[in-house]
Amino acid sequence: MIRIGKISYWHVHAWDYTKQAQQHPEAEIVAVWDENPERGQEAADKQGVTFYASLDEMLARDDIDGVIVDAPTRMHRDVMLKAAAAGKHIFTEKVLAPTLHEVNEILEAVKENNVKLTVSLPRLNDGYTLAIREILDQELLGKVTMVRVRLSHNGATAGWLPNHFYSLEDCLGGALIDLGCHPMYLTRLFLNEEPIAVSAQFGYVTGKEVEDNAVATLSTASGAVGIVEAGFVNNFSPFCIEVHGTEGTLLYGTPDDKLLIRTSRKEEYKNDWVELTVPDNRESAFHQWIGHIQNDTTADENVAYAVELTKLMEAANQSAREHRGVKLSELQA
Repeated sequence: MIRIGKISYWHVHAWDYTKQAQQHPEAEIVAVWDENPERGQEAADKQGVTFYASLDEMLARDDIDGVIVDAPTRMHRDVMLKAAAAGKHIFTEKVLAPTLHEVNEILEAVKENNVKLTVSLPRLNDGYTLAIREILDQELLGKVTMVRVRLSHNGATAGWLPNHFYSLEDCLGGALIDLGCHPMYLTRLFLNEEPIAVSAQFGYVTGKEVEDNAVATLSTASGAVGIVEAGFVNNFSPFCIEVHGTEGTLLYGTPDDKLLIRTSRKEEYKNDWVELTVPDNRESAFHQWIGHIQNDTTADENVAYAVELTKLMEAANQSAREHRGVKLSELQA
């Protein structure tokens, strides 16, 4: 049994990960720490476990194997360095950290203390992602020239997103660094090459101190372009993916949850749009993390994309602040 200490209930998905742990036959949450003691005590009482006002005290427990991190983004580095130093395996909400420099500090601590790290990048495991990757591996679209991924909701205009998600101090950004993580890592995945520069535009429709409307464009050495779109101010905006190439195009979610292809590389896909079968999702990032702990393996691909996600987010935030394109080579390692 993997015994878990829960680090904060700040994030909107904190209870989702709690449920995953509760439903996993080989995992259980045994303790809670929260930077908000009242919230943490309430969460601990609901589960019948111990609340700790001191993170150090919780991490000192020998019978805790790992932690789930849902603390404010600004705290990720500090809580993960402490967890790694205590020898606790780490499952964390995205982003891993807001800057490449902080990510590298975390990775060094993880390596030094031989703990298993997995980042919640859930859409890497979804069936449509697996299907698109297979098509791209077969080069059925030719050379990829453009990827566009959009994810948006009405959390700011409808008022259901927690107020603390608009805190620049805690979140270090708004729609892009939160919801936009998913289209960002998917765009990077489908481009199949590391971008060299990022240019971002932020909008402030509801007047919050963080952006609620955002677009980032990724440029690459090959000439392919990535377009990442995210927002908190759109009522009926479907999640959608476009992958275009010199020989064909893939579409998903425009607006139905169907994967469509048209390409000159295959006769049966040449003259009209054809719907492709979307496979089942593979196991979740949380389940993968438990497996890595049990089997002494590492989440190499997951962590690699988490690192690139932070690089792209850091560059996008800098681009929006400075009103210019930012090269990834400019980031401090």
